[in-house]
Amino acid sequence: MDNILDNLINEYLENNTNLFLVNLSINSSNKINIIIDGDKGVKISDCVSLGKYLRNNLEDELDDYSFEVSSAGLLSPLISQRQFSKNINRKLTIQCVSGEEFTGNLSEVNNHNVKIEWTSREPKPIGKGKVSVKKNKSLLFNEIKQAKLIVEF
Repeated sequence: MDNILDNLINEYLENNTNLFLVNLSINSSNKINIIIDGDKGVKISDCVSLGKYLRNNLEDELDDYSFEVSSAGLLSPLISQRQFSKNINRKLTIQCVSGEEFTGNLSEVNNHNVKIEWTSREPKPIGKGKVSVKKNKSLLFNEIKQAKLIVEF
C-alpha cells in the first residue's frame, strides 16, 4: 500500500507544484495520515482535492483503511528543507541533537544546512556596560533535532 500511495501522492503533487509532502504514515489500525505543506501555504481546498484524488484512484484498496489529509500547521515542527526555505527571515527555535538550543532569524537555507542569526548582549571588551553583538550559527540538517517557528504578533 505504501508504494501505491507514494506514487499517487507524487503524481498529484507533480501537477500541483506549489504543494509538497511533509509526512506520510500508516498506523497499526490502518489509518493513513498525510501531511502536506505549500510554498504559499495550504488551503482546505488543497487537502480536500488531494483526498478526492486518492479516493478516486484507490477505491478498492481503501476499504480496509481510513485516511486524513491535513496541512503541517503553524506550530508544527519544520521537517523538510522546503519548509525551511519557505520560512527564511522568520524567527524560530532550533533544538540540536547535541542538546544546544538556538533562537533567531532563519537567514539561509541550502541542500545541506541552515543558518540562523540573532543579536546577543555581551559585556564590552574594555570598560563597563554591554554591547549588542550579531551572532550566527550554521547547522547541518542531521544536527537538528527539532525546529519550530516562533509566532509573534
